[in-house]
Amino acid sequence: MNFQALINARYSVRAYKPEPVPREKLDRVLEAARLAPTAANRQPFRVIVVEPKGREKELSRIYPRKWFVQAPVLLAVVAVPSEGWVRKYDGWNAAEVDATIVMSHIVLAATEEGLGTCWVGAFDPAAAREVLGLPPEVVPAAFAPLGYPADAAAPKRRRRLAELVRRDRW
Repeated sequence: MNFQALINARYSVRAYKPEPVPREKLDRVLEAARLAPTAANRQPFRVIVVEPKGREKELSRIYPRKWFVQAPVLLAVVAVPSEGWVRKYDGWNAAEVDATIVMSHIVLAATEEGLGTCWVGAFDPAAAREVLGLPPEVVPAAFAPLGYPADAAAPKRRRRLAELVRRDRW
């Protein structure tokens, strides 16, 4: 699939089939995460692979939608700020941005594999920390169920390019 077809095919899946994700497909999605660009190539992230079956109630504390725990796999991308590149001018740490770039690679790689995802950022961070056993210095960045779609893409609504792009200055 070429890149334009890929980005047009990707959509936020909110219903998943119960069939398992083959290990080879999951590994290719995780490899795409590993190859994602990060500031100074520090890779200040981790991907936590969770199998929701049998843990639905606990995982629903993170995000209480049925489809969040319906897929056979749930991926959590977390940032590790202590490993992140820090901009010398103002001390800004790139770890969380790097983690979101990783999630972009995950959702696009999943689409190429015929799998669906839905990027979830509206989660309860305290619940995520507790359920995943995250140490205090690790920041949950984003979640994505991963599985075969049981729904279909709706037409994409996006703003016009002219509204989003500026030339030379604001």
